[in-house]
Amino acid sequence: MAQESARRSESGLPVERVYGPAVLAGWDPDRKLGEPGAYPFTRGIYPTMYTGRPWTMRQYAGFGTAAESNARYRQLIAHGTTGLSVAFDLPTQMGHDSDAPLAHGEVGKVGVAVDSIEDMRLLFDGIPLDQVSTSMTINAPAALLLLLYQLVAEEQGVAADRLTGTIQNDVLKEYIARGTYIFPPKPSLRLTADIFRYCTAEIPRWNTISISGYHMAEAGASPVQEIAFTLADGIEYVRTAIAAGMDVDDFAPRLSFFFVARTTLLEEVAKFRAARRIWARVMREEFGARNPRSLMLRFHTQTAGVQLTAQQPEVNLVRVAVQALAAVFGGTQSLHTNSFDEAIALPTDKSARLALRTQQVLAHETDVTATVDPFAGSYAVERMTDEVEEAAVGLMRRVADLGGAVAAIEQGFQKAEIERNAYRIAQETDSGERVVVGVNRFRLDEEEPYQPLRVDPAIEARQAERLARLRAGRDRGAVTAALDALRKAAEAAGGEGGADGEHNVLYPMKEALRARATVGEVCGALREVWGSHVPADAF
Repeated sequence: MAQESARRSESGLPVERVYGPAVLAGWDPDRKLGEPGAYPFTRGIYPTMYTGRPWTMRQYAGFGTAAESNARYRQLIAHGTTGLSVAFDLPTQMGHDSDAPLAHGEVGKVGVAVDSIEDMRLLFDGIPLDQVSTSMTINAPAALLLLLYQLVAEEQGVAADRLTGTIQNDVLKEYIARGTYIFPPKPSLRLTADIFRYCTAEIPRWNTISISGYHMAEAGASPVQEIAFTLADGIEYVRTAIAAGMDVDDFAPRLSFFFVARTTLLEEVAKFRAARRIWARVMREEFGARNPRSLMLRFHTQTAGVQLTAQQPEVNLVRVAVQALAAVFGGTQSLHTNSFDEAIALPTDKSARLALRTQQVLAHETDVTATVDPFAGSYAVERMTDEVEEAAVGLMRRVADLGGAVAAIEQGFQKAEIERNAYRIAQETDSGERVVVGVNRFRLDEEEPYQPLRVDPAIEARQAERLARLRAGRDRGAVTAALDALRKAAEAAGGEGGADGEHNVLYPMKEALRARATVGEVCGALREVWGSHVPADAF
């Protein structure tokens, strides 16, 4: 019998001191669990999970110039990374060239600067694109970076149907939690539908979107808020694609998700299991998906950067190991482990290697890959899974009652809920109720010195020089004509595109990039037609 609760979870749900058979009284294992690889996928989306092969080990990396990032990718591959994950700098994420006034001071700082096909060519120099899986954390200009990747693959002689990877392409969470949006929601969703349709026809093995809760968690969302708002965004994307004339089973198997893994291991395992169950039910019951792969919630996980501390940074090695274990127990398909020094600066080569070694130890030195879903039937985890599911579904209903994810975003609902939770966390940390080792307890009188990796500030000038040479050496008339064709496609059908795929902006966009138009020029052409998003609370 459950006893009086000793504490509450990250989502504010009660955590009992002892769980026993009574908490699962009347609990139907066939309905709640099923078998691994079968509906409702609580136990994982594949029958064998890691007993057949481990998860994909990705390391999120990118800084400075394309050449510097390329060197880091080669090192990661040499150390055993099985998937690349590209971080882009803020100007690239916002659709600005490195020589734009708004880019000043940010070039190459939090990711790699990619202004044109020349940078993308350098970024993957010597890396065979038919032998790696590449994830790109890019949202508003996701179509551009995908097309640049495809163009470089063509130069390598790699057919598009051999390319595998993911673009994040989740602009709705930008309006909620992150802020690197460009266009208003309506044309942004039109662009998403165009990407779905383009990849179905041209790059069939590519994951067209990674619907992200990670950044909501970094902004302060609880585990329940993270999956509720992420799945609500997923529902909006599915509705958009169906409204554009696509059959759900044509695109749903290529949808993927991106979640955080916190140090609260048990609730995180419950969160991942609940999310799979909710998504399978929504896809089958609400959208009538028939392909079993359309029901599978496939997801990438990153350990929680927001929980890393600049104080006693080596302690982050322990945090990351626990967080990675939560992701593995939760059934992730790929995993990035943060480096212990990321709360201070960009990771050094050594710290990035240690982060990868953490995954390799879990995969090869522990027994977590020996059996599928080891927590199945656990009194505590099954109860937590049910409670997280119930709370998340309730929050998703509130979003639906407001008119869906976009309408709720326009009313500021998700943002306000996340900020409320973030304030609660901050209060608990300040009061000492929430213990953060090295910050509000177990502190040192004096921190040991640490030498972080710094980005050369001269990168901005070098990127500007590269852009000047590119513009001087290209066919200006071809670029102008290609950008004009892109504008016409963007203007078609009032910015919504044809339901039959006519006026898909990715085709003229690809030709503009092939002609060596820059990321800023392409995004600028679309801004002229679609405008830029201005949040309601900016007034």
